[in-house]
Amino acid sequence: MKTALYPGTFDPITYGHIDIAKRASQIFNRVIAVVAENPSKNPLFSVEERLEMVTESLMDVKNLEVIRYDGLIVDCLRENNGSVIIRGLRALSDFEYEFQMAYTNRNLYSVAETVFFMPSSKYTYLSSTMVKQIGRLNGAISDFVPDHVKMRLQKKFSISS
Repeated sequence: MKTALYPGTFDPITYGHIDIAKRASQIFNRVIAVVAENPSKNPLFSVEERLEMVTESLMDVKNLEVIRYDGLIVDCLRENNGSVIIRGLRALSDFEYEFQMAYTNRNLYSVAETVFFMPSSKYTYLSSTMVKQIGRLNGAISDFVPDHVKMRLQKKFSISS
């Protein structure tokens, strides 16, 4: 049984993340979306809020579970008997960083393989950062995030619908 981890900050989860998670679940027996506690980032949402949003967004994916983790992803991979790390690549600019991370993870844990997913073309440009910027300025984000995420963003920014 192949277990794949799909780590991310998911601040917030977008349709691009959901697209990759669903496609990964069609390839791997078990997929674990790992909500990362990344100390180098300053997330808008708490880990608990992000866990709730990711869980609600992916609840219809039968072979997918959601966890939080605050250590090295390779340690999480080991603890969950996994061997694959799922990463999304939107543009060429993502590649260098992801390439370095993939080799570093394999160096830390020799069975770690990284599989890159390109999002569907309609989500290629989409990022959580962009969604937050649009949401902060009361722009339309319905095409980018599920309604429950949109409502949380509006509440964070004190915007009425």
